[in-house]
Amino acid sequence: MKLLRYIIFITFTLLLTSVGNKALATSTIFFQQVPKQIAKPIDTSKKDTTKVKMKKGAGGLDDKIEHFANDSTHIDKKNGIMHLYGKARVIYETFELDAEYIRYDSKNNIIFARGITNDKGKYYGRPIFKMGTDGTGIADSISYNTKTGKGNVDGIFKEQEGGFFTGGRTKVQPDNEFHVSGTTYSTCNLPEPHFGLHITKGIATENHIITGPVYFEFERIPMPLGLPFAFFPKPNKKSSGFILPTPGEDATKGFSLTNGGYYVILSDYWDAKVTGNIFTNGSYDLNLGTNYLKRYKYGGNLNLAYSSTRNGLEGTPEYKPQKNFHIGWTHSQNANARPGTTFSASVNAGTSTYFSTTAANASYDINQIAQNTLSSSIAYGKVFGDGLFNLTAALSHSQETQAKTISLTLPQVSLNMSTLTPFYGKNSVGEQKWYQKLTVGYSLQASNTVNTREDMLFDKDGLKRFKNGFQHNIPISLPFNLFQYLNFNTSVNYNERWYFQTINNRYLENPTGSPTVVTDTVNGFKRAGEYTLSTGMSTKLYFRKKFANLGKIKGFSHVMTPNFSFSYKPDFSSSNFGYYKDQELYTNDLRPGKSVKTGRYVEDYQGKRLKYSIFEQGIYGGPSAGKQASIGFSLDNNVELKVASAKDTTGTGEKKIPIIQGLTFSSSYNFVADSMKLAPISFGGRSQFTDKLGFNFSGSLSPYAVKNVGTVVNAGTANQSILPSYREVDSYRLPRITSVTFSTDFSFNPDALKSRNKNVEDVKNQTPAAGRTQEETDRLQAISRDPNAFVDFNIPWNIALSYSFNYSNPLGRKETRTISNTLNFNGDFNLTPKWKIQFNSGYDFKAKNISYTSFAIYRDLHCWDLSASWIPFGAYQSYSIDIKVKASVLQDLKLSKRKGYYTKY
Repeated sequence: MKLLRYIIFITFTLLLTSVGNKALATSTIFFQQVPKQIAKPIDTSKKDTTKVKMKKGAGGLDDKIEHFANDSTHIDKKNGIMHLYGKARVIYETFELDAEYIRYDSKNNIIFARGITNDKGKYYGRPIFKMGTDGTGIADSISYNTKTGKGNVDGIFKEQEGGFFTGGRTKVQPDNEFHVSGTTYSTCNLPEPHFGLHITKGIATENHIITGPVYFEFERIPMPLGLPFAFFPKPNKKSSGFILPTPGEDATKGFSLTNGGYYVILSDYWDAKVTGNIFTNGSYDLNLGTNYLKRYKYGGNLNLAYSSTRNGLEGTPEYKPQKNFHIGWTHSQNANARPGTTFSASVNAGTSTYFSTTAANASYDINQIAQNTLSSSIAYGKVFGDGLFNLTAALSHSQETQAKTISLTLPQVSLNMSTLTPFYGKNSVGEQKWYQKLTVGYSLQASNTVNTREDMLFDKDGLKRFKNGFQHNIPISLPFNLFQYLNFNTSVNYNERWYFQTINNRYLENPTGSPTVVTDTVNGFKRAGEYTLSTGMSTKLYFRKKFANLGKIKGFSHVMTPNFSFSYKPDFSSSNFGYYKDQELYTNDLRPGKSVKTGRYVEDYQGKRLKYSIFEQGIYGGPSAGKQASIGFSLDNNVELKVASAKDTTGTGEKKIPIIQGLTFSSSYNFVADSMKLAPISFGGRSQFTDKLGFNFSGSLSPYAVKNVGTVVNAGTANQSILPSYREVDSYRLPRITSVTFSTDFSFNPDALKSRNKNVEDVKNQTPAAGRTQEETDRLQAISRDPNAFVDFNIPWNIALSYSFNYSNPLGRKETRTISNTLNFNGDFNLTPKWKIQFNSGYDFKAKNISYTSFAIYRDLHCWDLSASWIPFGAYQSYSIDIKVKASVLQDLKLSKRKGYYTKY
């Protein structure tokens, strides 16, 4: 409630004290009529008035006051009174005053402005005042004594940074002190606001406001909510202070006070906020948040949270407190702060049940509550060697909240060298020769990672579970063109891995089934190198056809892009390299050192020994098995129709309709493979027929037949038998579909999608520096994660559908077939111009069940919002009802009623 600006306004009315009559010899201020073009008292940004500087006189004022009256100006020299009638206007510097009637009494030193009442009893022409960019204020009347410095402003209506002061009387005192009575503060912009804080009386000075009784009123009806007195400091900058909690009620946790605490300014670049939630059932949450910003350097925030939650009745297992914590940290560096060096952080870590147990710190954000993973990354990057090398190092973490597993990478290092052309120097001139196009690159990756359960991460063997290694890659390529239309590329790729641990497998005999595998870790440095030679060719083929007698269809275009490649790689599973070992059988004894070799080996159905890689558990894997001399081929297709444009009035306009985009078929043939030389044929593509409808598809085809080869069980015993076992065999047949995926989405009202996307973009672009507090920005960013949170009453209805279909049958048999298809739909519609209903649901055809479903109802109450949301069934079954003020300045003025999804009774 910044009444300081009222002081400035009244101070400028003092400038009118030297109006109009020559009897006041000490005055050096004169009125000058201004032209009629200033007809709009609110918008004065385009006024063009001439101001003439006057010599400073005894009055201390050196500028000219301008005046204008649409009807007439009357000066009563005898009584020293000047009257301005009909849209009267007075301007002094950046101060402007408009009223239907303005009067100055020089004998009594009183300036007065008011509106008038017409024949129908309507009061119009109220005084309108404005100073610079401070906004416009309206009053019923203004009276000021220029000699005593006292005055009255009655029936004021003025906006102050998102709020409005309405009614009452303001008395101006000589010492720039203001006494107010009967004034209402509200965020409702109506002359008769729906609600407000009624200030019965108060005193405003430059630095603080002191009031008597203050109470809340609704529709001008006093409510039993108020304070006998209040003190409001008016600092000119951010300051430390208490944060009032928000009362609420939860069906399980009881009554609550949420988001209460203390805010502290630590420095010009750093602040902190300690908040908490407390519930009557004994649950509580503690949060520490801090923000830091060094302009043009860096900025970020850190949040630490701890909670103790009870969700059951006393005496039940759920009543035992559940302890959880969470850490969040974001940091970004200005690109110009340290050119060539970057540092960033995005940390989202903690116990897996924090968000679900605490209902996302009592925010009930379903996107946070239902998230399945938590992930973090802290990254550092540097470019050096005149831009030749790029080094990045990162620490990362990932958690799966359902399985409570965690993956840590401490660290991940990457060193990349820019591609070199060793035979084409900086001083080379002319067109490149074929050998000068040779390029060489280099990259290094190093990693140290562990995958384990949360409860095992910090036990005594936790460090032993880390896996680490290095990987070097050197690509060499030589591109060239042949016959102008054929593009060739020949390359050699060398890859080498370094490890400090390998494995040794023991396959223990199992008479009733497959062998039991026991893996032993072998410490010691091992390297594994492999290389691949390849060459490829690509071109484009165009087919176009024009039609003259096919109605609106004017043409057809088909662009094909064939690609062929040949690659060679030796068999790195050969014993010469030492990278692979035979799967040797041992006696069935799990005791350390007790199982011994039997001299037998695990074999496939053709009697061939199976092998395993000693690097198979390495983080970068190991060299691949099997010799390869294969040819690869793919064909990409794009098909378009040209049709007459309905929007073109000349009859000659055309537009393109994409029928098929990126339809690609690909496969390969390995000449040196023992069997199954032809790889599966994969395909994929997309189509976008209209702005509303498009779909994507992909799949694979197998060219091999499926036969029952049988599996021998209990061989050599009286119980020997053959179980049916189907698999693909090396026998060609017509390709059969082994997998297909299909997805599409459709919006019946594209205007709704455009509006929602625009709202999301606008929120993303908002920053605290743009005029919002950090808390407001955080809440808006939470909304931006859920586009359904936007309620646009300008869009009367919207229905959107999305459908996905997945089919898999690798062996073409009923028992190996899996099908899943899901239909999702969401939308909203206006019951009335002020009521809107939103819904989100779907159906899983495989589970034969309705998927996550929610309903929401919104009521626009002008300056208030009423909303109710309901999840009728499922894991997050709950409801909530909220009524709150729209304006962000009173964002904590709300009432909530909730039933949490964790409710047990």
